[in-house]
Amino acid sequence: MTAYLILHGWQNHRPEDHWQHWLADRLTELGHQVVYPQLPDPDVPELDVWLAELGRHLDGLDAGAERVVVAHSLSAVLWLHAAALGMPGLGAVDRVLLVAPPSGTVLAGYPEVAGFAVPHLEFTLPGPTRLVAGDDDPYCPQGADTVYGTPLALPTDILPGAAHLDLDAGYGPWPAVLEWCLDPAGRLVARSE
Repeated sequence: MTAYLILHGWQNHRPEDHWQHWLADRLTELGHQVVYPQLPDPDVPELDVWLAELGRHLDGLDAGAERVVVAHSLSAVLWLHAAALGMPGLGAVDRVLLVAPPSGTVLAGYPEVAGFAVPHLEFTLPGPTRLVAGDDDPYCPQGADTVYGTPLALPTDILPGAAHLDLDAGYGPWPAVLEWCLDPAGRLVARSE
């Protein structure tokens, strides 16, 4: 059994059609522990509150299992804040997938999430981390590989035409992310491949 923590982004109320909900259901059906919380105030989130929730949910993962975090959008930036702060518990996570993190310039343009401004990327992530993003993500127009992949030396998958990897981009079921969850050597490809 593996313990999964799936974290959503800004304005995400965990709609059933979203790939994260689909992923949580598939992993649960396979007998894994899955924690997919609704984070507080997703329309007007507070960094400190989300950091506290992250810590609480990490503490709740089965200590004897492999622990995997899948963070989309604003929660990918949340994970980077936690790493920059040296938050306890992160080192107990076996692997992390950061999906479509927004850029700092985009976050600064929205008062509701400006408090999540990207930390200086002058830290080492506590464990194996992979980045996946669309090559045309409107929330990271500079390119996730440029903004995050290169500075953090992350293995990065850039998917053509995948935009923000959300419902607007057609990301309901996404078999490749399930494959990666079950096998970290799995290829992260666009849902149509």
